[in-house]
Amino acid sequence: MTDAARRHPRHELDPALLTPLRFSLMAALGTDTEIDFTTLRQLLETEDSSLSKAIATLSAAGYLGVRKGYVANRPRTWLRATPAGGAAMRVHVAALQAIAGGATTSAASGWHRQDE
Repeated sequence: MTDAARRHPRHELDPALLTPLRFSLMAALGTDTEIDFTTLRQLLETEDSSLSKAIATLSAAGYLGVRKGYVANRPRTWLRATPAGGAAMRVHVAALQAIAGGATTSAASGWHRQDE
């Protein structure tokens, strides 16, 4: 077995998704949902500044699409996960599941549980 195949699944965790707020934001968006900032803030039970920072980080990573516009002359911001963001989320969740399941090797390389 190669060194890459023996890597612990924690190496598959995405640094951009390690905080609870950023992870929750991406989970809330799913793969084909667009949510406005206010709704997302209420759903995630967070403050404007914290959500703005999370959005900036995920957007810089290429994981979020941000669309700005107006509704009844009021500015609005809508968010959507990009395909890259969805893929990163799938890998991250697989790594978390592998860790929680007691995996000994990488999720991306066909990990196995210790008790198998």
